[in-house]
Parts: sequence; C-alpha cells; structure tokens
Amino acid sequence: MKMRKIEPKIIVNSAESRYFCGFVDLKNRIDMDGKRKLGTLCVQAGWSPKKGEPRVLPIYQSTTFKYETSEQMARLFDLEESGYFYTRLQNPTNDAVAAKITALEGGVAGMLTSSGQAASFFSVLNLCSAGDHVVSTSAIYGGTYNLFGVTLPKMGIEVTFIDQDAPQEEIAAAFRPNTKALFGETLANPGLAVLDIEKMAHIAHQHGVPLIVDNTFATPINCRPFEWGADIVTHSTTKYMDGHATSVGGAIVDSGNFDWEAYADKFPGLTQPDPSYHGLAYTKAFGKQAYIMKATAQLMRDLGSIPSPHNAFLLNIGLETLHLRMPRHCANAQKVAEFLSQDDRVAWVHYCGLKGDKYYDLGQKYLPNGSCGVLSFGLKGGREVSIRFMDRLKLAAIVTHVADACTSVLHPASHTHRQLSDEQLIEAGVAPDLIRFSVGIEDAEDIIADIQQALA
Repeated sequence: MKMRKIEPKIIVNSAESRYFCGFVDLKNRIDMDGKRKLGTLCVQAGWSPKKGEPRVLPIYQSTTFKYETSEQMARLFDLEESGYFYTRLQNPTNDAVAAKITALEGGVAGMLTSSGQAASFFSVLNLCSAGDHVVSTSAIYGGTYNLFGVTLPKMGIEVTFIDQDAPQEEIAAAFRPNTKALFGETLANPGLAVLDIEKMAHIAHQHGVPLIVDNTFATPINCRPFEWGADIVTHSTTKYMDGHATSVGGAIVDSGNFDWEAYADKFPGLTQPDPSYHGLAYTKAFGKQAYIMKATAQLMRDLGSIPSPHNAFLLNIGLETLHLRMPRHCANAQKVAEFLSQDDRVAWVHYCGLKGDKYYDLGQKYLPNGSCGVLSFGLKGGREVSIRFMDRLKLAAIVTHVADACTSVLHPASHTHRQLSDEQLIEAGVAPDLIRFSVGIEDAEDIIADIQQALA
C-alpha cells in the first residue's frame, strides 16, 4: 500500500509570499482551528490525517529529506520553494506540534525549541544585536534572570530590570532609543506575581517595541496573552504542556499583530535585506510570518536549538490532555493554599486564588478560571525551618522541576536561584525562606496529609 507523500505547502497570508519549511497547509489549519474550542484544539490541532494516513502524529525521525535534482535543493536553501530538507531547520513532527501550540495561543506562526531557555533566548535575540537594549520585569525565572543579567551583556545586549508593579511612568523611564523589547512572565516563577499584561503592552507599544510574555505557568488554557495586547509568547513546554516530566522543550508563538514595518529603522533584521539569503527582507517576503521565519531561517540555522522529533511526539501526547489536567492542578492548589493560609506554622502564602493575596484582583482579571498548580509559601522560623520541612515530605518529591502530574517541591534560594545574591533574590521576588510547591493531580487530601505530617 502506497502512502500519500507529505508535501509542505505555503504557510502565509498572501499567495505571493514564500515559506520554505512549514507544515502542510498550516495557514488553513490554523484558520479552521481558530473557530474551535481549546479542548478540541488540544486533541485535534496540528495533525489532520487523510485517507490511509496514521491517526496518531508520526515521528519523522530523520535528519534529511530527499529531492530529485540539485536545483530543487538550491531553491530550498534560497527560501524560494517550500519543503523540508534538514531537521535542524524544521521537521514535520515538530511543525505539527508547533501548529497546535500556535492554534492554542491564537497566533499566526510558531516554532519549537530544545528548551524553554532557548525559547526565551531566541525571542530576544531575534530582535537584538550588540548595542541594543531590553527591558525586563525582575520577577522572572532564575535561569532567565541570569540569561538576561549575565549572558546577554557579554554579547553586547544590555538589560534593565524593572518592578512590574511600579507606576507606568517609572517603568517607561527605563526605555531607551535602542530598546527592542519588553519581557515578562504571566505568572512569575517562583514568586507567582501576576503580570498586568494590558498595562505592559500599552507601555511597550508607546515605545514602539513588542511585549514578549512567558506564558509557561498559565498555559493558553488559563490565559491567552495575545488577547490582552502581548505580541510574542514563549513557553517552557517542559512544564504543563508536556505534563509528565518526560521531555525538555520550548516554544515561541507570534501573534502577527506587531507592525515591524512601522518601526523599520528599529528592527532592521526583519525589515532590511538579509545578506545571508541574497538580500531577502523577511517582512516583505513573509508578511505576518516574518518574525518566526527569521528565527527559523537564521537563528535555528546558526544555533541549532532544535527538539528531537521524538520529544515533540511526547509533547503532543501531553498537549492532548492539557485542558483536562489544568483544572485539576488549579483545584488542588487552591485547596492546598487555603490549608496553608490557615496553619499557624506558616508565615505567608502567595497564590492569586486566595482572597487577600496581593495579586488576587489581577488574577481575577487575567486568570478567572484558575492560575496554575504552583504556589509559594514560607514557614515561621525562616530558611532553615523551610528546608527541614521539605526534607520530611514523603509524597512530594524534591526535584529540579515544576508543573507536572506529580507533586514536587523546591527551595529556589538553594536550587534554581542559587547563583543570585541575596539582593538579587529579593529583586526577583524570591524570599530566602520561599518554598515553591508544585501541586500535582493526585488526590488533594493525600497532598495535604503529606504537608501536615511534615509540619508536625
């Protein structure tokens, strides 16, 4: 029996545009998917088999793809013809999963990366070069804070950290003529601060730059930042999207809403000819797909932070139940947060689902159906007491991970944020006694019982 050959087609908004390495009919699939509910998208988006094709997304575990003439291959390398030719640039399995995430976020184009850290890096590097500047909220994941505060400056890209809760005028003062982006997290890891996306989008657009939002903790099930003005979304798919701690990965999705041509001088990498592709200009050649096309054809080409097709396959399995798991995570976390808030041995609890929490109102605005399964708290007695408590937990595991089916716990000051000074810890919203507790999808009574015996 002969299988129908997959032939990647144009994935753009105009017939004149060209796309060299996208999944079959992605534009039509996203247009169709955009009319469907999130639960349906989790299960069905990205891969639509035809007659005689596999019902389950296949793993295209191949580095290369065959062509019949040298001219065909040459046209692929010049971005003049569509098709797959090398998995470092893109792969059918990876593209199907990227299409699903793009549909879930309501974007126009997306790509997978080998990790969430790579996604954060690419999202900024795609806009910046040496001499440029980025503004970022300080309440972000420790690895991202280190990337922005230590590694990017070595490349000549300066980052200014701001308090996301500061007045608009104070945040606006951090912008410079060479600022290229504003970065923040929907729910800060691990402090759980809720980003005022609408406010941040307004500030970014006033200065002619896009707002990049890391939506890892909320996922598009609980918040879709594009609906509040964000321009680009990143994910560590390692977390809730995978959901089972099986594979590291990341994703970037573009809303297609930011007008790069309106600020052509600020973003020459997108609007001006690229000498590495015979003078092709991404915005002119690919329209609303320009940002992701550049990230794929240029950054992935040179830096190669790709996920394996097998990891993308595992991620897709996780995505199929994302809409079912997130409500359970949130319901369990709400119960745990309420229990902790009423225990005299607990000094404080951060969870925006709690009335009286600093971010309760913002949580109701952006996350009315629940935030995530992660909460943070501290115990009376400080850092050493918090560490002893963690060591006594039996059901919850101490792991360098968060946001999967199993309940886990971490002390960021000793682990994920260990490289930061005490001053930087406070700036990043990480108290020395902060315990990051990731509530899984086990029975909530068992999770609470484990906390009770550890406290005792």
